[in-house]
Amino acid sequence: MSQNEVGKRAWPRILSEYRKPHRGRSLFELAVTLVPFLSLWTLAAIAIQNGFWWGVVLTIPAAGFLLRLFMIQHDCGHGAFFAHRTVDDWTGRALGVLTLTPYDYWRRAHAAHHASAGNLDERGVGDITTLTVAEYRSLSSARRLAYRLYRNPIVMFGIGPIWLFLFKQRLPFGMMRSGMEPWVSTMATNLAIVVLAAGLLWLVGLGPFILVHLPIVALAGSAGVWLFYVQHQFEETHWSQGPEWQFQDAALHGSSYYDLPWALQWLTGNIGIHHVHHLSSRVPYYRLPEVLRDHPELSAIGRITIVESLRCVKLVLWDEFSRRLISFREARQATPPG
Repeated sequence: MSQNEVGKRAWPRILSEYRKPHRGRSLFELAVTLVPFLSLWTLAAIAIQNGFWWGVVLTIPAAGFLLRLFMIQHDCGHGAFFAHRTVDDWTGRALGVLTLTPYDYWRRAHAAHHASAGNLDERGVGDITTLTVAEYRSLSSARRLAYRLYRNPIVMFGIGPIWLFLFKQRLPFGMMRSGMEPWVSTMATNLAIVVLAAGLLWLVGLGPFILVHLPIVALAGSAGVWLFYVQHQFEETHWSQGPEWQFQDAALHGSSYYDLPWALQWLTGNIGIHHVHHLSSRVPYYRLPEVLRDHPELSAIGRITIVESLRCVKLVLWDEFSRRLISFREARQATPPG
């Protein structure tokens, strides 16, 4: 079956049968993620507190489980984890204290991302900033430099995640005038973080707390930003504008299928099956592999491997004429139309 034929199928209707979560499975998924995270955090802190510096190594798997907790929070935001709005919301809010992400504020921004992904006219909310070649060429030298710095891998995957999770999400940037909900969500989460941090500081001390929690947040944040990046920033991604933009085409061809090894797929909550997630965001993450099993034609669309994903870092500008993402070097070499 060709990609065009696949694209014409009513995937949201087809995928509706996968939207029902198994609540016992959801509880199990939460338990096998939260308990290891708390255990690894505790063991790392005790080890460092007693002078055993190998405890720092435990922050690496702990960061993986924190990333997985964020994926559960993500499913809660879509109402997909328990399919009970109240339970999903309060589970997401509680997890937001651990992931440093105000749940209701993030949920609103993420909903905007799903509603406009791949739409050149609706960029700016919940997305990685992406300019077209023409837009980049129209910038001043200073603003070009700023965009190049923003797109630098050290900033994008190193400094950026720390800024995002530790500082930016402490205020509802982008929604300052969007009512009380973003403010209440952000301030309540901040207060809960302060209370939790104060308790942990009292229990383990400042040094162990910083040596444990900061690496966990930095590693999990970088991994999360990387995943979000490669799910939409790949060469054959789909962008369009105006009446040309269609939700199903944008979801199916504007989101990648990041084909990860089983262990990484489990740890990342199957978020790599991102085109299916965008087609039907109410499908619980643990049912996404079922979709690929039952509809193998989806496995051939937008598939990228780990090696291929590394080449996506250089793709920084959307070329509206070749309709693909290109590098700064390609943009310099290209002749402006007309």
